[in-house]
Amino acid sequence: MPRPQRVPLPPAPSPSPALPENSMLDVEFAQFSDPGKVRGHNEDYCGFFAPSSPARVRSHGWLFVLADGVGGHDRGEVASRTAVESLLEAFPRAAAGEPAAPLLARLVASANTQVVEAGLGAGSGRSRMATTLVACVLRHDRAAVAHVGDSRCYLIRGGKAVQLTRDHTVTNEQIKLGLISPGEASRASTRHLLSRSLGNELFVNVDVAEHQVLAGDLLLLCSDGMHNSVSGADMADVAGAASDLDAAARSLVELAKQRDGGDNITVQVVRVRSVERVGMYRGRPYKLR
Repeated sequence: MPRPQRVPLPPAPSPSPALPENSMLDVEFAQFSDPGKVRGHNEDYCGFFAPSSPARVRSHGWLFVLADGVGGHDRGEVASRTAVESLLEAFPRAAAGEPAAPLLARLVASANTQVVEAGLGAGSGRSRMATTLVACVLRHDRAAVAHVGDSRCYLIRGGKAVQLTRDHTVTNEQIKLGLISPGEASRASTRHLLSRSLGNELFVNVDVAEHQVLAGDLLLLCSDGMHNSVSGADMADVAGAASDLDAAARSLVELAKQRDGGDNITVQVVRVRSVERVGMYRGRPYKLR
């Protein structure tokens, strides 16, 4: 797993006439993963794409992706790594300026196909590999978030954490249908049973949404080993005002281990340092004055 780090923005070339050089999107981030106190290996995996130039910041943006191999399936660590590496390989090859939300949906669907094929390649005749996945593309002043399963993305702003994803679990589907109450769901033995994951079927339904981001916002991606024991409020307290994101990521993982530690724990913390405010016209960005 790559060490937590911040990738500095390369020096800017001459300004683009369409989008003048000022207030460009800039982020810093840290990521950390730990097997926890019980499991002997780590089935979580995460990674990122850092744009190599200001032009790539505008045409593609930043990508953060995290996956959690599903327990009870064979080779969960292979499934999670396959899914993450699929996105990281395909994202830089996408057409410049392709809208982030449909791009993410397409890439996650392709990752699902690769996980299914990897599972079938194990020789069992049926895929036995599955993983959750949450991914975030940051471009201009927006975050596109896609997810399948119960790995989450939070937006931390003004000291408060808002969950941007909805867990794909059996109990959440039952709540949506009015079959059980949230209180009953929190006590149900099936509350961690997934209703969706990558690798189970050839086709997968991907939830994707876009959110405006502001300078100073934090985006936090995590596996259930984190959010099952650390609340959004605690995440906001630890990471919200942190000057050192590396230390904040490690502190969050250590807090999850102290409270439980029975599962693998992975977190990515992304701070938005500045944004480039744009509007969209016929799918093309234009600078807002």
